[in-house]
Amino acid sequence: MIDFTKRQKEIMHILAKHEPITAEQIAEMLGVSKGTLRSDLAVLVMTGHIEAKPKVGYFLAKEQKEPSQQNIWKQTQIKDVQGVPVTIQRTTTVKDAVISLFMEDVGTLIVVDEHHYLEGIVSRKDLLKVTLGNPEAVSMPVHLVMTRQPKVYTIASDKSVYEAASMMVLYEVDSLPVVKNQENKDKVIGRITKTNIVKALIDHPFDSLHTGGV
Repeated sequence: MIDFTKRQKEIMHILAKHEPITAEQIAEMLGVSKGTLRSDLAVLVMTGHIEAKPKVGYFLAKEQKEPSQQNIWKQTQIKDVQGVPVTIQRTTTVKDAVISLFMEDVGTLIVVDEHHYLEGIVSRKDLLKVTLGNPEAVSMPVHLVMTRQPKVYTIASDKSVYEAASMMVLYEVDSLPVVKNQENKDKVIGRITKTNIVKALIDHPFDSLHTGGV
């Protein structure tokens, strides 16, 4: 069973009382913007816990049958929606890592060795934490502040998008490195993010999966 974030639980609680309801109305009740909710709504739709109909709104999925959305995304593989990984070396300085974050407009950088094997990840939060009140930290190598490989959650390209979304909800992360096991090491071949999932949902031809207009 998936452990939802606090905001995702609040969304489902609102739907239980007020369905059908639009994203704008949910956002107003939670005191956030519609854009802030987009990833949460997409994940909840894709995992089959809520449904969406254009010009109608969001509502809780019917418990007596598995939603068609969930079936579709259990069949859709990571490789069909994954993006290009944004990587850096372990010797990259904190300053250069911050520049990469802003240049690539991402929230997390994947740290790899010279053969592109996974060594760790470093997030905006990691970099902010180390630089606050410590101007000399900008010259530190990122391997001193990164989350190391054994503690990094990864996924293979042949796994389903449903599994990726479930992991993101469970571990409260916004992205996962996509890896291929070679010689008992994880070689980074891509990444899957909430943004990838949202785009896949919006671009999907089935109206019931559209999340952009409700």
